[in-house]
Parts: sequence; structure tokens; C-alpha cells
Amino acid sequence: MVTVTFMHLVHRKRNCMALRFPYDFALKEYLKQFDGVSYSETHRCFYILYSEEKIALLKSYLLEGGYGIAGEFSDSLKTWAIKGKASPTLPPLPPDKLLIHKKYVDFLYGKRYSHSTVSVYSNFVGEFLRFHAGKLAELFNENDVRLYIEWAVKELNYSISTHRQLVSAFKQFAYFYPLCEINPEKLIRPKKDRKLPTVLSMEEVLQLLQVTRNLKHKTIIALLYSAGLRVGELVDLELKSFDFNRKQLQVQMAKGRKDRYTNLAESVIPLLKMYYHAYKPKHYFIENPSGGKYSAESIRSFLKQSCTLAGISKRVTPHTLRHSYATHLLEHGTDLRLIQELLGHSKPETTMIYTHVSSQQLQEIRSPLDVALNKFHVRDTVDEKLVLSLRDGWDIPNKT
Repeated sequence: MVTVTFMHLVHRKRNCMALRFPYDFALKEYLKQFDGVSYSETHRCFYILYSEEKIALLKSYLLEGGYGIAGEFSDSLKTWAIKGKASPTLPPLPPDKLLIHKKYVDFLYGKRYSHSTVSVYSNFVGEFLRFHAGKLAELFNENDVRLYIEWAVKELNYSISTHRQLVSAFKQFAYFYPLCEINPEKLIRPKKDRKLPTVLSMEEVLQLLQVTRNLKHKTIIALLYSAGLRVGELVDLELKSFDFNRKQLQVQMAKGRKDRYTNLAESVIPLLKMYYHAYKPKHYFIENPSGGKYSAESIRSFLKQSCTLAGISKRVTPHTLRHSYATHLLEHGTDLRLIQELLGHSKPETTMIYTHVSSQQLQEIRSPLDVALNKFHVRDTVDEKLVLSLRDGWDIPNKT
């Protein structure tokens, strides 16, 4: 019997549980079926975000599968080392707060939040309840939230996006638990970072496809780029999602629980059919060897390898291919409203970011320096190009 050892782990600045075991293919594929388990190339192990409820479910799942479990199962969080610093050890949840936490999770599921959102929000609130374990929940106020956030941002080095999720989690907690004194209207999210997305050129995308020899991997990259899919949308694609006659792809229950149609590129259809006949998937179009959903972590892993082979030094993720799809559509004259529909964005403001990264639009803008040089006919006498270097034979006209 293979035994899985649970060990505390900090991964991407988040508290996690590492799952370590001697290599076993069946166990590896079994773990991939559990919602919330991912693989870390950095730590070379499977892991799950720290959540008492999730870990308890995972333990039961492993025992039901005939596997042994061992390791650290304390109810309290250990001392987590972050960049050489140790954050304070948080006490375990007392029974009254454990009950509140469980009901909060039920509340979130009742609002039909996704599993990932429930997991993130419940982890934050669980940590908050531990941080204030000695205080009655009815007495919680905005100041308690502020103290916790200050601690979390400093000790756990949370990013602005994580900070915004924290505030969202506490707003929902305040609505769920009106007995406390937290006013959700006084909880303010920090402003978003205004970072521009990384975009590949068309030549880089083609090079990426050329160096990817594995048929399944090549198909995944081609689908991500040609249809502008999120990685979660791709792994959720079913065989019935494809309409080859209409050259359309139906994306169901995407972000925001929305369905949408996107186009299937003519050039990718032969590749999709070749992949289907080679791998013969049963339910999901992209399946793992056991027949379940393919892992998003596996996609990130081979994409990184393909970028290295293609000589692409940019930081490329599956979402980079979606950004590239949208940007290239815009550069070739596709209306912004159509791009919004194809991407499944709720707000046009989200799609507007691609107007800032379109190289074609930037190239069409004439710099005032070029205008000035052209106006005064400052050109190289040999190749007639605009020049700045001083050469014999020309002077700027003096209009004084």
C-alpha cells in the first residue's frame, strides 16, 4: 500500500499542504481527480491549499482509494517561513468558530460561487478566525479586519490581487454573519495594478507550434491560441462542444457561469481530428491517461518547455496565448465589441486593455519628431530616409 505523507509547504506565497509519496502512476492519476490538488514543478510534488475542510475530505478520498496517509494533521497552522521570516503560529479554531466557518462555506455554496472561489474565501476567513481566536465573533469590527489584513500582507506577502480577494471574502462574511459589527461598506479594496499583458507575436506563436512535437501538446496550444480559451475552459471542453459543420466551439459555464460560442480556425480542424483519432477521448476532449480531466499544471509545464525550445524569453502562460489571440484580432481590424463576445468579457473595459498593446496601432502613430524632420526635408541623400545624424550637405532652414 502506497502512503501519502502530508507536509506543510509555502508555495507562491500561500499556505499549502504538500503530498509526498514514492512514484506511483495510479496514485498520481487518482490525485488529479480531486478538486483543488495541483502539481508544483518547483517543489516536485502535488499540493493543496491549506484548508481543514479540504484536507479532511482529501484524507477520506485517499483512504477510500486504498492508500495510506501520514504526516502533519494538527488543526492549527504551523509557523510558516516566508522569505526567511517566520509568521506567528495561529491557534486552532475553537468549536464555536469552527461551526461559523462551516456555515460560511455553506453560505458561499448557496450563493453558487465556484469551488475555487469558495476555497479561496473560506481559507481567508478561516485564517482570520484563527488570528482573532480569543475574541467573540459577535464583537468583530472593521478594525479587526484591518489588523488581520496588515498582518497577512506583511507576514505572508500577499499581492494586491490577493488583497482584493481578502476584502471580497470579508464583505461576504459580513453579509453572512450580521451579528458581528463589520460594516461591509467600510471595507475598501485597493486599486488594481494596471499591468499590460504579455503578448506573443504571430511568428512566436508559429514557432511555438513548430517546436512542440507531442500531438496532444500541439493541439492544446493551437486551441488556446486559435479560440482564445482560458486554460480552465480548455480542460472542461467535452466532445459535444465542437461543431465542425459551423466551425464553432461552445464554451459552457465559463467564468461568471456564462456560455458562449467562439470560432474554430479552419487550419486547426485537421489537427483536432488527427488528435481525436490518435487518442480517442471518451468524454472530455483533452483527457489524462485515466480518462479524466487533463491537468492545468501539466499544460503550464509543457508550455514552459516549448517556449525554451522556441527561444522565447518572455514569461509565457496559457493565458498569454489568450492575450495574443485578442491582440492579433484587434490588429487585423476586428471590432472591439466582437472581441469582447469571443472572449466572454462582461464589461467592454476589460477588453479595452488590448488597445494598449496593439503594435499595429502604435506603428500608425507618427512621432512629432518624424513630422518635424519630414517637414524640413531632413533626409539622407543616399537612401532618402529621415535622419538625425549630422551630415554635410543639409541645414535646417532658418525662418527668422
